[in-house]
Amino acid sequence: CLLQFLSYLSACDRLLKQGYEEGQVEEAMEMFQYSEKKAAEFLRLLAQFNDMGFQQNEIKEVLLLCENQREKALEELMMK
Repeated sequence: CLLQFLSYLSACDRLLKQGYEEGQVEEAMEMFQYSEKKAAEFLRLLAQFNDMGFQQNEIKEVLLLCENQREKALEELMMK
């Protein structure tokens, strides 16, 4: 249990060092059952779509539904 917690903290630290906000990092880690790889991809796409002008709550919803598949998620966002 302690090792899992330390692993979680290191993953969060690495994501924070990439410039993501703490709240977003924690939320992404929880959403993807503490998978750093999936959380990192989610945060990268979230930032990318945010820069394109899409609403953050819509982006989150679509990315979850599309399982972080960029093209599929972008298509969904553009149809909204």
